Amino acid sequence: MVVDAGHSGFYDWVKVYQEYPFELPRKASRIIRHFDGATDELLAETAPAFMAEGSFCTSMRIHVCGRKITVDGNPSRINRLDNVFGLSTLDDCMKVINSILLELGLPAMTKCTKLDRLQNGDVIADGAVFQRLDLTDNALVGKGNERAFIRGLSSQRFRHSIGYVYPDMNTVVWTPKGGEKAGRLVYPGVYNKSAEISAHLLSKVKRTFGEDSEEYRYVLALRDWCASVGMVRYEIKLRSEYLKRERFCFWGLFSEAELWEIHGEFLKVGDKMSLQAYDVVSITQELINKGICKSVQAAGRTAGYAYEWMNGATFDFEKSQVQEHRARLRRIGIDIKLPHDSTRHGVVFIHNVREVDMSLNCQPPSFYRAAKPPRHLQLVAA
Repeated sequence: MVVDAGHSGFYDWVKVYQEYPFELPRKASRIIRHFDGATDELLAETAPAFMAEGSFCTSMRIHVCGRKITVDGNPSRINRLDNVFGLSTLDDCMKVINSILLELGLPAMTKCTKLDRLQNGDVIADGAVFQRLDLTDNALVGKGNERAFIRGLSSQRFRHSIGYVYPDMNTVVWTPKGGEKAGRLVYPGVYNKSAEISAHLLSKVKRTFGEDSEEYRYVLALRDWCASVGMVRYEIKLRSEYLKRERFCFWGLFSEAELWEIHGEFLKVGDKMSLQAYDVVSITQELINKGICKSVQAAGRTAGYAYEWMNGATFDFEKSQVQEHRARLRRIGIDIKLPHDSTRHGVVFIHNVREVDMSLNCQPPSFYRAAKPPRHLQLVAA
């Protein structure tokens, strides 16, 4: 697989909160009061979350409770028909969020300047704290190659997670047990962008604006453009526990470059997919070409393990010899510890029946509509 430089990722989802040193104005249309059942004493008042809605059926979920504001949504999507390209910095995302809060008469969120540690070990900040960040990159694999590319990726591990490809071959995710259930720290995935637009956005725009609308024609053209270049989207969801553990949660107190290094590691998940076919001869040659084995004999012995694996053999991974051969094969993208699946491992990886090169240098088409600041927001029940 060939990967070129010059790509630029962006954020596809942000969940963030901030606690203020004063009571916040009520913005929800309903208030819930909690009373003591025996004494009728008022114990607490809470307000449900509401949606701040912009144009094109876009919204952000906002929860105001006492002194705390929580905002949850996609800043790159506000007041736009799509999110094929988005905002590349957290500062830009927070500008969108703050413009929404200010328009609603709520205080803006601020960067953290200090942290205080409580006696119970908890850390509190004087600014905004992230609870979820989705990092995204668009990649081009050529028209008609999306499913083959995704199927090949599903045979690769990411860290200690196993790839799971959806039945339609348009999405692959990596989870600890190799199923759909996400892990508690990160949730990486790659999906076919044109298929995703067809399945979700296009039908929604058609219902809202009509098939003869300018909006529908624009989204249809964008879907067709994504298909014409073979766009797939790499997306890794960083969850609250991970952000807290790695200290990526306190806005202003960490380097975004370090954050994007994690995403860069995910973009390399398919780097080893370069075999044209899984046969012993090509594996032997690949082991030699990459300098993994120094002799044909050594490479042939290692390739033999792959051949046995393809024919259903299992191995004792407590043995050092098996561990050594597995380590060699993993360097060319073959993991004999995983059950062999002929639909993923048998014939094609990236150099399939045709050559497929992945490019991260993805520029928007000339007709693409860039992001605009939010305006005319409405409050509705969440």
